Amino acid sequence: MRLDEADQLLDPGHLAFESGWLRLDDGQLHVAAHTAMVACKGRMVEWWFGYLETTEQYKWWHPKDHVWCEWVGERGSGRYVGGEHHVHEFIGGELQKLKIRFREPAELLDVTRFEEAGVSAAICARVGLQGAPVWSGHLIHLVRDTGYGCEMRSRFWLGDVDPPALASTREARIQLVPDHVGPALLKHCHEEMSYLASFLPALYTNKARF
Repeated sequence: MRLDEADQLLDPGHLAFESGWLRLDDGQLHVAAHTAMVACKGRMVEWWFGYLETTEQYKWWHPKDHVWCEWVGERGSGRYVGGEHHVHEFIGGELQKLKIRFREPAELLDVTRFEEAGVSAAICARVGLQGAPVWSGHLIHLVRDTGYGCEMRSRFWLGDVDPPALASTREARIQLVPDHVGPALLKHCHEEMSYLASFLPALYTNKARF
């Protein structure tokens, strides 16, 4: 699935590819992770991204892989879209220093279909290396509520570079994002969302303000 085909995630049921990684025709690496989040709801996931601020909180999310973070942008209002999360985290045993700029879901998805599709949260962002004027990937965390809680369907597209001239060919994108990144990111994403599900319901109940 290319990024411009992401609305397929709004179709009923599940797609044939819900967990794993593959190389797209243009050389981008596409990673899909599916996480069952027992006792969680999409509103809780949405709230978490607006609440998260400190390194201590970031380490709750993955005590082993998450090392440090800072937030650049609005905090305290519950909003996170338009802000940047700067993080240091291990993926596949390698320390990554990343910037994650959160975007409006309407930039990537047909939000008019959300209600019919049962979407209860959609977290979208552009991803790149911290300290560099370059963006190199996209992410979507799409949440649907279920009888047991909710399911998160995470998708990553790595190798879509801005400015494009830095990786304009299939070979350049493969060199930029080699194959070993796929299984490493899949493992990390599934683990961090499982950690999140273990504490989010209690944290939301104790901290959320309405």
